[in-house]
Amino acid sequence: MSDRWTISLEGLEIFGYHGVYPAERELGQRFVVDLDLELLECPGGATDALDDTVDYASLADLVAQTVGGEPVALLEHLASQLADAVLTRDDRIAAVVVTVHKPQVAIPHSLSEARVTLRREKDE
Repeated sequence: MSDRWTISLEGLEIFGYHGVYPAERELGQRFVVDLDLELLECPGGATDALDDTVDYASLADLVAQTVGGEPVALLEHLASQLADAVLTRDDRIAAVVVTVHKPQVAIPHSLSEARVTLRREKDE
């Protein structure tokens, strides 16, 4: 029997200063991040021990630190930074799907949000 595990964080809201326009970098705005982690193994399913899985509280802290950190222009670049940070966080993570939502888009059209999704696998 082989198990496949996915750990998801959905709707993590963080304030950041990302965007192409100077006002976005000066005023900042809310970003929303979703993560799906694909695990190579998850002994925590059997042991019930936090050390045997990915601690999603510390993962949320990592995401918040990244989004709240140095401003970038593009959501694509922010998603790439997040994917790299997550993949290097824990050897059990084989791949990650990162979605970055930007609810307040600076365009002259009615739009509920812009979002970018990236799936990145760890190199073997």
